[in-house]
Amino acid sequence: MRNKVPKKMLLGFMQIHILIQAKKEPFFGSWMIEQFKSYGYQISPGTIYPLLAKMVAGELLIKEIRLESGKNRNYYCITKEGEAVLSVAKEKAMFLFNELNEI
Repeated sequence: MRNKVPKKMLLGFMQIHILIQAKKEPFFGSWMIEQFKSYGYQISPGTIYPLLAKMVAGELLIKEIRLESGKNRNYYCITKEGEAVLSVAKEKAMFLFNELNEI
């Protein structure tokens, strides 16, 4: 069934999940991959990292480099623009949810 959902639609849902998590607390990419697994998504590093880079370029996220256990790890945090986009996405999702419940 999942194969019938257009990839663009899934990427949109993933971006919303990413913004929600980034609003809660900063995260790193491999952790987010594991989160997606718990949501039922199968996502690879080849998908998540370009998506995160696109969101950084779009100023929805910022990337912070932190030194952990002797190596650098990229953490992603939400921006003010990301919070504004998340707020609009929430409104639209609530409207869509209500419509879905009507059918």
